[in-house]
Amino acid sequence: MARILVVDDEASVRSVLRQLFAYEGHTVEVAASGREALRILADQGADAVFLDVKMPGEDGLDALAEIRERHPALQVVMISGHGTIDTAVEATRRGAFDFLQKPLDTDRLLVTLRNMLDRKGLEESVEALRSEVESRHRIVGRSPLIRGVLDRIEKVAPTDARVLITGENGTGKELVARALHRLSRRSDKAFVEVNCAAIPSELIESELFGHMKGSFTGAVQDRAGTFEQADGGTLFLDEIGDMSLAAQAKVLRALEEGKVMRVGGQKVHAVDVRIIAATNKDLSLEIEENRFREDLFYRLNVVPIEVPALRERREDIPLLVRYFADQMAARERIPTRTFTEGAVALLAQRDWPGNVRELRNTVERLLILAAEDTVTEADVSLLTSGGTQSSGVGTEIMKAGTFQDFRDQAERAFLLQRLRDHDWNVSETARAIEMPRSNLYKRIERFGLTREE
Repeated sequence: MARILVVDDEASVRSVLRQLFAYEGHTVEVAASGREALRILADQGADAVFLDVKMPGEDGLDALAEIRERHPALQVVMISGHGTIDTAVEATRRGAFDFLQKPLDTDRLLVTLRNMLDRKGLEESVEALRSEVESRHRIVGRSPLIRGVLDRIEKVAPTDARVLITGENGTGKELVARALHRLSRRSDKAFVEVNCAAIPSELIESELFGHMKGSFTGAVQDRAGTFEQADGGTLFLDEIGDMSLAAQAKVLRALEEGKVMRVGGQKVHAVDVRIIAATNKDLSLEIEENRFREDLFYRLNVVPIEVPALRERREDIPLLVRYFADQMAARERIPTRTFTEGAVALLAQRDWPGNVRELRNTVERLLILAAEDTVTEADVSLLTSGGTQSSGVGTEIMKAGTFQDFRDQAERAFLLQRLRDHDWNVSETARAIEMPRSNLYKRIERFGLTREE
């Protein structure tokens, strides 16, 4: 139920609205003036406000402006016995959710309140989702190298300067691009990502610039390209070094003119897009080998940001391990497991050729397969040694093509080890792992588990 504040200089109106909303199960506070309302909001807050326009002293519209300034997320409905179109327009301009005229209709009041609370719930859900997304895309680290990256992001993000992000695979180039967008003036607009390496060369132009129906086989309808989709926002061209020379030429032209034309089309579309590009290749070498346009490189490389490899910032590994463990616990709704100091130290000694991405996958693997609630140095040695282990876990499990394949192989390895621990006594194993015996039999059959000679 909601907390509602009714602000009206007429005691009879305050009484009627208090009874109406309280009958619906809401908590209702009342105030006779704008000053009193602001004090209540400062002390107790509210989910919705019904505010009279004409009151002695401070005008309701002035009170609305103060409320919106101090509590910008709060929804306010203006009510008036002398409403005019001009007053309603001014109330809306100052941020009112709606404008109701006296005498107040009960059904209209309740519908308006429901719409206000629905809007509030939607905004809270969107904010929660935004926070969750931002949490998943945080840049974690305190090392001098990563602080240097963060400092540059803070400086360049508010501008529209193009940025070229470089670094090895798995270092977090996408996270840098998302941070630049999130801290920019375009943060409320679209962030559109294109993986240039994942799109066939014959389709990259259609992906970027769109196409018209019938322009090629499979073009069954008009489609806007990513330049148009990102209009007003940010277009992230990932793996730009893998883009064909023909597509590079068209991207260069789009950057120079701020206009695009769909494949098979005649109409030119003006676009306002900030370009952020990323690559794991040495573009200077690509230019020498005539695989990348030098003029496009200079257009993109206005502000360079190099993301360091994980082996260059080992001091960040303990923070990353904790972050990934907490993330997985929240995502899978399971208790958070801790890592011993020895386990973390052993992880910090590795070179991590796959960088942060490889570390994240390894942490998740350890959380899934570790025998106890605490991940130990022995677990790290066993599960990251790269050899075939007695539990069936080794390099084979990391060859899984999909996450589901990985989980299946992890489950198989877990069950195989537990069966061995209990000398293949299915009943004892089922009790130990808290699984119905019938389910364990099904999994033994599914994974083809057999007792070794």
